[in-house]
Amino acid sequence: MDAVLPPPPPTTTQTLFRRNRIRIKELFAAGLAMEGQTVTVKGWAKTLREAGAGAFAFLELNDGSCFTGLQIVITREDTEGFAAALESGGVGASFSVTGTVVKSPAKGQEIEVKATKVEMYGNIPDPGTYPMSKKRHTLEHLRENAHLRPRSNIHGAAMRLRNAMAFATHQFFQTRGFLYIHTPIITESDCEGAGEMFAVTTLLSQHPDGKLPVTAENKVDFKMDFFDRPSFLSVSGQLNVETHCCALSDVYTFGPTFRAENSNTSRHLAEFWMIEPEIAFADLNDNINLAEDYIKYCVQYALDNCKDDLDFFNKNIEKGLLERLTGTVAAPFERITYTDAVALLCEPQHLKAGKFEKKPEWGVDLGSEHERYLTEKVYKKPVVIYNYPKEFKSFYMRLNDDQKTVAACDVLVPYVGEIVGGSQREERLDILRDRLVESGANPEEYQWYLDLRKYGTIPHSGFGLGFERLVRYVTGIENIRDVIPFPRWPGNAAF
Repeated sequence: MDAVLPPPPPTTTQTLFRRNRIRIKELFAAGLAMEGQTVTVKGWAKTLREAGAGAFAFLELNDGSCFTGLQIVITREDTEGFAAALESGGVGASFSVTGTVVKSPAKGQEIEVKATKVEMYGNIPDPGTYPMSKKRHTLEHLRENAHLRPRSNIHGAAMRLRNAMAFATHQFFQTRGFLYIHTPIITESDCEGAGEMFAVTTLLSQHPDGKLPVTAENKVDFKMDFFDRPSFLSVSGQLNVETHCCALSDVYTFGPTFRAENSNTSRHLAEFWMIEPEIAFADLNDNINLAEDYIKYCVQYALDNCKDDLDFFNKNIEKGLLERLTGTVAAPFERITYTDAVALLCEPQHLKAGKFEKKPEWGVDLGSEHERYLTEKVYKKPVVIYNYPKEFKSFYMRLNDDQKTVAACDVLVPYVGEIVGGSQREERLDILRDRLVESGANPEEYQWYLDLRKYGTIPHSGFGLGFERLVRYVTGIENIRDVIPFPRWPGNAAF
């Protein structure tokens, strides 16, 4: 009997994903090679203006695939649906347009479409009250209308850059042999040890009267809760991904994390995304090299693949953005120990020039004003600071031989500050247990983590990069709330 062969894999065609349309980005890429061909494009009106005493009109259509909109010429005589298009409300209305690609007589665009048919999907019933009218809007207004702000130039460009950085992230790690590990969002462990975690519980919904079950000690009885013990939204996937590093070698996780910090600043979010690689048989220097290589890779990817969006940011958000990004890739990051950084900042000329609100002091973490001064005034490029005092760093960071510092590193970049925090992990069981106790944590709650050192321990290192801070750095956007689709901060979880 002949062996039964498995069915062939499903085949995909370009038209399957185009849904009987061509993306505007693809049309521009083909350029004059498309001249004379009939195409269908679909999207939203960026502008719509009549001309020739109402005989024709110019419709600029954008489908989100690129920054630039496509100019479409519609005429009363030759375009089916002309009258309905003019009554659509203009900016924001959605259309399907079929027509012929022609060479554009105007400057700035190689081709345009002469429409034979315009079909309106959705109009703007009252243009005067449309939240995304053509006038220039503040970023605060866009945040208040987060469900519509993808239609704005700045947010659309930011989301395309965000997508590009996510793609570059996976491409960077996958081509270097890393495995992508999905770490849990719900956890019992506090990776950062700061206690700023969102609780996950069903007790409140089970007891709407507020009378929660309590123990004999008059504490909340989590034995009655869904997970049988206190559980939280994860502040980091690091501890979990380490388990796979200690068996599968180089790994990374990329997902949402949550911090219940009451930080109402342009640098903090309550919900954000983190890239957290973990490399086996690696020391702090390997870790720093990986972080620098990764950041440069992402920046170069943006320069190579996001020209129109970066041109927009360079013109409208940060003058000199392209020069700064090019410099990031070209020059090595500065590397300096924490001790040397504090000594440098305390030199009289820097204290005078920096005008710091808080004087740098050994044993105290650097503030954002110190970080930005180092990157923007002293070195004028990204800076790696390493070997921090153990007192304000996490228990899992490897204790150095001086017994005062740990093998930790932060990558600081201009206009953003800290973008990466990492370390060589403490692989020695006895020292890790002592550090846990010193931090105030209960070693019994971390027994599974200690087991990684008890059974076949290895030297390993890793870091966490705040994805939104990377997008901020590449776009020049000042507020972190403007580089994530739906920002969460104290007092706001709208949409």
